[in-house]
Amino acid sequence: MPALVRAAGAVLWRPGDQGPEVALVHRPRYDDWSLPKGKLDPGELPAQAAVREVAEETGFSSALGRPLAQVRYAVPTRSGESAPKIVDYFSARLRAGEFTPNDEVDELRWLPLEQARAELSYPHDARVLDAFDESREETATVLLVRHAKAGKRSEWSGDDALRPLSEAGRKQRDALHSLLPLFAPSRIYSAPRVRCEQTVAPVAGDGGIDIVSEPLFSEEVYSADPQAGVRALLEVAAEGGTSVVSSQGGVIPDLVARLADSAGLRLDEVASRKGSVWTLSFRPDERTDDGKEPGLRLAAADYLPDPLARARRTPAGR
Repeated sequence: MPALVRAAGAVLWRPGDQGPEVALVHRPRYDDWSLPKGKLDPGELPAQAAVREVAEETGFSSALGRPLAQVRYAVPTRSGESAPKIVDYFSARLRAGEFTPNDEVDELRWLPLEQARAELSYPHDARVLDAFDESREETATVLLVRHAKAGKRSEWSGDDALRPLSEAGRKQRDALHSLLPLFAPSRIYSAPRVRCEQTVAPVAGDGGIDIVSEPLFSEEVYSADPQAGVRALLEVAAEGGTSVVSSQGGVIPDLVARLADSAGLRLDEVASRKGSVWTLSFRPDERTDDGKEPGLRLAAADYLPDPLARARRTPAGR
């Protein structure tokens, strides 16, 4: 079997007078109009590849939103066979830059959604655009991070709240440092645990963001009143934009499950490995807007495994 080809791309968008405008690129090699995308470099994560490819093809920097869709199709190989290809697409908000024609892309057009649908050359790109359209009501993203590895509790003789990251955990932290800023977070919250704070400290330092300590995201406080923890997470989301919350394995699965159940979302599994991230997207919900709690509900929940482990497993693209 030919090797799997992995790629990533994005719906790059900017605000327009009549709603969002999205960027379509023309590739002279294929004479087609498509969304910016490209193959993963060895060890690269889909989110990293999406931002890189957008920059290379369009000249624009971007801030990722949530994953939108995963497209699968076959591509021809040099041997004349067909190889399976998977492309992960993200929403990506324009930040800055300027388009200059290049070897891959000779023209870029900013179009409203309906015009973009009509211009696209491939039906699967139109389906990605539909997923973006459905996400337009979402007002906030929370990146819910489980702290990186910190050794065994049984081997730590001091106060468990002070247990620091291990060598393996520091490597996971560095991998998260290359992932989380792609989403351009503006706020960071953490359970009052050294290992939770250390996991997101480099992101906070680079962004000049203070880490806000929130006891409700720690295991013992959350377990005493889970609903208060849910309210705390919704209050973070109610601030809008993108926030990071660093928490623990005894909190995250139950917290995500409660949010999903309340929104009527079905999740097959709520994993929470150390160093992993849940991308939680929220939209307004008038049913819960009673003045006492934020009127938000979970719109989508996407699990990003430990980026260090995933990077090791990611094959090189062709």
